[in-house]
Amino acid sequence: MLIGGLGIATFGLTLPVTRLVVAYSSGTFVGLGRAVFGALLAVVVLAIVRPGFPSRPQLLRLAVVAGGVVIGFPVLASIAMGHVPASHGAVVLGVLPLATAVVGSLISHERPSLGFWVCGALGSLVVVLFALNEGGGSFGAGDFALVGAIGAASIGYAVGARLAIEMGGWQVISWALVLALPFSIVPMLQHAPDGWREAPVSVWLGFAYLCAVSQYFGFFLWYKSLALGGIARVSQVQLLQPFVTFAVAAAFFGESLTPGALLALLGVSVAVALGRRMPIRSRAQNG
Repeated sequence: MLIGGLGIATFGLTLPVTRLVVAYSSGTFVGLGRAVFGALLAVVVLAIVRPGFPSRPQLLRLAVVAGGVVIGFPVLASIAMGHVPASHGAVVLGVLPLATAVVGSLISHERPSLGFWVCGALGSLVVVLFALNEGGGSFGAGDFALVGAIGAASIGYAVGARLAIEMGGWQVISWALVLALPFSIVPMLQHAPDGWREAPVSVWLGFAYLCAVSQYFGFFLWYKSLALGGIARVSQVQLLQPFVTFAVAAAFFGESLTPGALLALLGVSVAVALGRRMPIRSRAQNG
């Protein structure tokens, strides 16, 4: 849980930093750009450490990870940040722990209890009601992009966690980035904005953070924690992420914390905290 908390603390800056960068670019360029430059870091690390090449079954699962956390989530989250504030995105992503637990239970030997699922469903309901209220009774383009990002991340997290047991979390994200590179570099160049070189230093620093930390080194901690503590249980530590996002968005980017957002965050926090106390058995224990 501690390792997972450290990983989530690094991810908590992702939405506000992305919102800063997309103001000078496009969501597609930022999402694919972090994948490309993250892959270049991964190539350096792999060349230095020289681990064994993944097996064919591992490559297939790495392709799923790449589609989820290298392409899907970054691009969709970047697009969403062009439409909604980072604090809004943080609350909507509060459903991600539940989604990760669902995918984890389908691909692993974990079987969360009924109480766990009830708590997760209640937290998700709070998120949906918040999004509808903020959107004037309907979901906007930013919300649909965030829903897609949740689906992509939950699959990438769960499949990557299972792979991390076999090959280590750092190898999972490294090979996933390398596999995605041929499919991300050309579209990134095609969506490169005019005048990108004239962007402020803060934008360049933010983009560097997304590439090096959000897309790469943060996953060292996150996949390690999921592999050690179980997908369903440790995924709930993502409860910390909205707090980090809210604090950063308010302190550095001038976003206001509305009463509705704070109430929604409180509701999600209570639901996920209760769910973390519910028993989770393995399928072997259930016969």
